[in-house]
Amino acid sequence: MHGEPGSGGAERLGLPGDRGDVMPGELGTRTGLTTGPTTRLIDRLEAAGYVRRAPDPDDRRKVIVEPIGKPAQLDQVMAPARQKIGQILAGYSDEQLRVLFDYFTRATQAYQEAAEHIPDGDQQMP
Repeated sequence: MHGEPGSGGAERLGLPGDRGDVMPGELGTRTGLTTGPTTRLIDRLEAAGYVRRAPDPDDRRKVIVEPIGKPAQLDQVMAPARQKIGQILAGYSDEQLRVLFDYFTRATQAYQEAAEHIPDGDQQMP
């Protein structure tokens, strides 16, 4: 089994955490979010003091998202949700969990693939 969703820290959410700095596009890919929602997520994390935007040292045209301060508080904030999810998952059999994990893995991939085909604001859908 892949481990329980909601059982880890920020890195399980695809957020900056123990893995260090990420580019906004990578964060969007990990979370399955498109550009606009990813920007808003970073804005909220930045306003809360969890991350900051910084120039990429290898390419000044790019921006990286760096974790700063408060990682323990983020874990604290997410703990009730992880506990509730754990309680919910405990009610399923091993077979049901395999089906759920398979579904969410496939659905995430489908949404990520669909998001890659969303046109920019100045393009029309076919």
